[in-house]
Amino acid sequence: AIGIDLGTTFSCVAVCQHDKRQRNILIFDLGGGTFDVSILSVEDGIFEVKATAGDTRLGGEDFDKRLVTYLAEEFKKKHRRDLHQDKKSLQRLKTAAERAKCTLSSCTSASISVDSLFQGVDFHTTLTRARFEDLCSDLFRATLKPLERALRDAKMSKGDIKDIVLVGGSTRIPKIQKLLKDFFNGKELNKGINPDEAVAYGAAVQAAILTGNRTAKTQNMFLLDVTPLSLGINTQGGVMATIIKRNSPVPTKEIMEFTTTEDDQDTILFMVYEGERALTKHNHLLGMFTLKGIPPAPCGVPVILVTFSIDENNILTVSAKDVETGNTSHLTISDTRGRLGKEEIETIVQTAEEFRANDLSQQEKIEAMNSLESCTLELKRVAEEQLLDGKAKRRMLEMCDGAASWLEGNPLAEKEECEKRQKDLEEAWDSVYTGLGPGEGAEERAEGDSEAAEPKE
Repeated sequence: AIGIDLGTTFSCVAVCQHDKRQRNILIFDLGGGTFDVSILSVEDGIFEVKATAGDTRLGGEDFDKRLVTYLAEEFKKKHRRDLHQDKKSLQRLKTAAERAKCTLSSCTSASISVDSLFQGVDFHTTLTRARFEDLCSDLFRATLKPLERALRDAKMSKGDIKDIVLVGGSTRIPKIQKLLKDFFNGKELNKGINPDEAVAYGAAVQAAILTGNRTAKTQNMFLLDVTPLSLGINTQGGVMATIIKRNSPVPTKEIMEFTTTEDDQDTILFMVYEGERALTKHNHLLGMFTLKGIPPAPCGVPVILVTFSIDENNILTVSAKDVETGNTSHLTISDTRGRLGKEEIETIVQTAEEFRANDLSQQEKIEAMNSLESCTLELKRVAEEQLLDGKAKRRMLEMCDGAASWLEGNPLAEKEECEKRQKDLEEAWDSVYTGLGPGEGAEERAEGDSEAAEPKE
C-alpha cells in the first residue's frame, strides 16, 4: 500500500533505502514554519508510519520573531528611537536576524550590522549564542511535548528508537540538538544527510514508486500511511463511538456492533465524525447516511453491523447492515472531501490532550444516564410480559416510571446518582424475580429471559 502526501516521512526513505534491518526511526522535522515528528517502523523495504505529532505554529520563523523583538528593543535603548511601527525597518532587521541565527549554529557569536536602519541611524551590535538560546528557551523546550505524544501514540519507549533523523534547517541549532540528545538519554543523532535536502530526496523516491518508474533500489520499497485522526459515529447522548483509532495503519478495516435505542425503531441515522474528543459536538462531521427497513422489535434487539474501511488511496467507506434482513447502506468519503488539513489536525490533537480529563468525565456521565435509561426500559418491558402478582408488578412499574421521570427532569445528573438509581432498580427486580415460585410464572420467566437482549456496545 502506497501512502500519499506523507510529507516529512519521505525523509526516512533517504536514510534507509540501502538498509533492510528492522528498526524504529524517529523523524524530527523543524523547518521555518512548522514542526513535525514521525515515528516509522522499517523492515525489508516497508516503511510503516506508527505515529505522527507536531505543532503547526512552531518553527524557525518564531525564533526570528524573538530575535527581531529583542534587537528592536536594543536599538530603542541605544538610540531612543522606536522602529516597531516601521515595516520596512523591521523587515531589514529580520533579514539581519536570520543571518545571525544561521551564523550561531557554527559560531558562539554573530555580528549584526544594518546601515541606516531607521531615520538614517545605523545599527551595530553583537548577538551571542547564549543570548539567542535564552530568548528562545521556551520555544526550544516546546518541541519535546510532541515527541512525548508521538512515542505514546506509537506505544514505544525512548529505547525503542534506533535512529533519530534531523530534517529542516532549524535542526542545525546546537541547543535543539542538545535537547533532543538529552531527551533520548545521550543517543547520537543521525546527521548523515543534509536536513534541507532529506524531504526532497525522499519525495523523489516516492514519486518514482507512485508513477511506476521503479529502479532496482526502489523495487521492494513501500510506505504505509496511518490515519491522522480517529474515526467513528455519533451514539446516544452525543458520545463518539470510535471505530478506527488515530494512527491506525492504512489500509485498515474495523467492524462494530450497534443496536436501536427505541422500541420498533425502523430507521437509524449514522453521522460519521473524525476527531479525538469524547463528544461528537467537539469533532468534525464528515458525512451522514441512513439505514432503513429495520423490522419492528424492542430496543436493543436488532443487530446492526457498522463497518469502517480505508483503502490504500485513503478513501473511507462506512457501511451499516441489518443482520436480520441483510439491508445495507453506505457512505464513501475521499481523502480530500471534507477532510481536515494538517494544521487543523494538530490543533484538534492538542485540544483533545488539554480536555482529556473533562471529556472522560462527561462521557462517563452520559454513559451512566444511557445505562439507567436502558435498564428502566428493559425492566419495564420484562415486568409487563411476566405473570407478576398485582402488587409486585405495580411496584416495579412505578419504580421504572419514577426513574424515567427523574432522568427527564435531571439532564445534568452526575454519574454516581445514575449508578445508584440503577442499582436500586436492579435490586428491587432481583427481590421480585427470586420471589417467584414454580407455579408463579416460572415458564413465562424463562421464556422472557430467552427473548431479552443485551445492549450492543
